[in-house]
Amino acid sequence: MAFKYAMCNELFEGWSLEKQFDFVAECGYEGMELAPFTITPTDDPANVLEITDATRTKIRNIAKNSGVQIVGLHWLLAKTQGFHLTHPDAGIRKKTVEYGKALIELCADLGGNIMIWGSPKQRNVEIGVTRDQAYEFAADALSELVPVLEKNKVTIAMEPLAPAETNFLASAMETLALVQMVKSPWLQMMLDCKAMWGAEINADGTRRPMEDVIRQFRPWTRHFHANDPNLQGPGFGELDFHPLFKALKETQFDGWVSVEVFDYTPGAEALTKKSIDYMKKVESEI
Repeated sequence: MAFKYAMCNELFEGWSLEKQFDFVAECGYEGMELAPFTITPTDDPANVLEITDATRTKIRNIAKNSGVQIVGLHWLLAKTQGFHLTHPDAGIRKKTVEYGKALIELCADLGGNIMIWGSPKQRNVEIGVTRDQAYEFAADALSELVPVLEKNKVTIAMEPLAPAETNFLASAMETLALVQMVKSPWLQMMLDCKAMWGAEINADGTRRPMEDVIRQFRPWTRHFHANDPNLQGPGFGELDFHPLFKALKETQFDGWVSVEVFDYTPGAEALTKKSIDYMKKVESEI
């Protein structure tokens, strides 16, 4: 079974949605992963509630006309204020839950079925909060979202990130612990190449092979972000994707392989086109 490739859209700064979708279709992608702040109608990225039904329909139609599926949402809390998953203030956590519900409904309205929960700063364990309390706060908040996830047929995939980015869920094993606390098929996890590079470190300081991480956590992995530790796309750095894609194939991964980049220096066109060309070449060789 061939991989399904998607592109994250925040690198297309200044592009219309029509141009974004048409270009990724031209490059051979089947899906697009949207950052909410790229489609909010005002300068306040938190105003997803201001995305009207008409606008949601328009975005769905843009995707449909291009032949590209809207996979779902990521960068969920990016550029927002006042949201935090493990904050000791119950009011802030409640506000975060309510915003999460709005995001779930937006995701479903756009035709997506997965939300990638990274947002490292909005989940960091605050001073005075123990790690056990942080897990309890996060599990309680996410559990409140489960009925809305089930109703809308949307899955949240929690994203392990490196210790350099966050002090909570800073490895796949730490993230799995939270997933298992919630005990819902609508809360799973995902893996990201750049994050694995920085997070999956053995006790002796050696880096754990990413393919081993992929195999170990495959039962809970619903999504995969493809990128290079240099923050650009697959094939733009030294990371060899052959063992990673082999592990995904051998474990029958059937989710999206979605390109997420952070350094846009090569330009949106080059990053989009060369990333999928490299990934398809690797897939044909394994």
